[in-house]
Amino acid sequence: MDRMRELIDLLNEASKAYYAEDREIMSNYEYDALYDELVALEESTGITMSDSPTVNVGFESVDELPKERHEKPMLSLSKTKDREELRSFLGGKEGLLSWKLDGLTIVLTYADGKLVKAVTRGNGEIGEVITSNAMVFKNVPHSIAYKGTLILRGEAVIKYSDFEKINSTIEDVDAKYKNPRNLCSGSVRQLSNKVTAERSVYFYAFSLVQAEGVDFKNSREEQLDFLSRQGFDVVEHHRVDESNIIAEIENYAKKIETYDIPSDGLVLILDDIAYGQSLGRTAKFPRDSIAFKWSDEIKETVLKEVEWSPSRTGLINPVAIFDPVELEGTTVTRASVHNVSIVRSLKLGIGDRITVYKANMIIPQIAQNLTGSDNLEIPTACPCCGGATEIRKQLDAMSLYCSNPDCDAKKIKAFTLFVSRDAMNIDGMSEATLEKFLAHGFLHSFTDIYHLDRYENIIVEMEGFGQKSFDNLVEAVEKSKKTTLARVIYSLGIPGIGSANAKVLCRYYDNDVDALMNASVEELSEIEGIGGVLASGVRAYFDDEKHTKLLRDILNELTIEEETVDRSNDRINGQSFVITGSLNTYVNRDELKAVIESLGGKVTGSVTSKTTALINNDINSNSSKNKKAKELSVPIISEEDFKRDYLGV
Repeated sequence: MDRMRELIDLLNEASKAYYAEDREIMSNYEYDALYDELVALEESTGITMSDSPTVNVGFESVDELPKERHEKPMLSLSKTKDREELRSFLGGKEGLLSWKLDGLTIVLTYADGKLVKAVTRGNGEIGEVITSNAMVFKNVPHSIAYKGTLILRGEAVIKYSDFEKINSTIEDVDAKYKNPRNLCSGSVRQLSNKVTAERSVYFYAFSLVQAEGVDFKNSREEQLDFLSRQGFDVVEHHRVDESNIIAEIENYAKKIETYDIPSDGLVLILDDIAYGQSLGRTAKFPRDSIAFKWSDEIKETVLKEVEWSPSRTGLINPVAIFDPVELEGTTVTRASVHNVSIVRSLKLGIGDRITVYKANMIIPQIAQNLTGSDNLEIPTACPCCGGATEIRKQLDAMSLYCSNPDCDAKKIKAFTLFVSRDAMNIDGMSEATLEKFLAHGFLHSFTDIYHLDRYENIIVEMEGFGQKSFDNLVEAVEKSKKTTLARVIYSLGIPGIGSANAKVLCRYYDNDVDALMNASVEELSEIEGIGGVLASGVRAYFDDEKHTKLLRDILNELTIEEETVDRSNDRINGQSFVITGSLNTYVNRDELKAVIESLGGKVTGSVTSKTTALINNDINSNSSKNKKAKELSVPIISEEDFKRDYLGV
């Protein structure tokens, strides 16, 4: 199984590189050999995973999710926060202690070794059938070695790391998902499994319901081991007794701070199946298992201020700032209060004594306001731009918004482009950092980035910062001051003008910024690669006096380095190349691209009839660029061919 998973990951990575990124990390021969090895292992084990490259899962949609009654009702578990109660629950017996995962419980059914049905927990008696969606979970076996009827339960989850990746692609703050569990629940219950497939849902088995003809030696642990041998990822579990259970709970408590899979506690189940079943059940709970919820560590502190932080959508989020307290091993000084409704329900006031805790040992929250002065003023002016604020009701919550459409906090996209790698390339100036600076009113114009030293005393005290972080940021800003005009033009965000077109414009006008700003639409349209639409966009941009002033202000902060272009090589000057695949003598494509551009050539991303040559060390590959080049009779040359025939080396 370990080798199969290794092969699946390696082959999928190779396919992604080849088909999505136009690069190769292994030869076709190597890929075929590994693929054949995987096929052989799948045949010998009888197990095929859902993400195996040997499986082609068709996407399908349904009008609604059908409902189905579970063969056995799914009960909730009784709960405790007392570790000693967990120890006494064992009653001298051995048990299994495992994570209580925080996702959506799913029941899977296999027949003749094939996955035939997947149903959500629902209300415990009736769930929704989501079989096609389960087929695209990242780690669910499509086929297993066991050929009898197998029914098992597990938790569908989305890992914190994948949750952050998905949220990072959503620009609207209000549209971001609140937590992995909500995202997972919606992802699992999609009407189209194509959406589910894009969400990185994982399944972790925690209970076997039925597997006839298998001797489990009266042990829950044996059942989980059996599921593991069938290819299922099984929830992490440890065998415990009264002598070691407290220590194991402590081990879990340490792990949860960095554990990537959402969990809201632990589950203890007696290992002895027959004894556990003999205990029966109450009206609500089975008597052979119990859930352990983390006992929140609560500390008392004093509310010093509430920071109102505007976002790119205009939403202004309240954040409580309080005297430092130690919670779950870390120092905490801040907690989100989320919205105006919660501010009012807590009756907050500056100087109030409050209690704070970490929800699920991770997220700082206010538990209670012991003073309840209820005198906190809701800002009537945006702390970023000074514009009027308004309270809006969304669903059942009241939230504060800035009503100014030109609020600086809404400029995050423009600032993010300005500092990006191909623009001003300011290392360490992340979108999250920019959003904080905008919200604090440090940034109104791009040029303010070059004067952050005005706010040093404030920035070094901000969460996530310190003197070293600030010094590194200032150093990166200073380094960015030596740049090229093409980078500056690209950084402005002129509609349609990417980094390549910015270089074309600057080279055409020999880095004469006045000539560029005063060029007519007709003149710009004549530049190869620009055309009428882009020319009109450039002219419209510089017709706005605010933009011309902005550019001149930026240039006053910078030292523009002249790009030296040697146009003596007629084989490259004015020619267009495309680079794909891996390189042998150049560090990467950017280095080869720089060589071509320094000789007056151009590098584009796609093959067209105007392409001089496609540079690809695998001349015989079946990549999309190779196919296009052959269709258009564009020469496909290797790196060595390029150096010999175009550089003469």
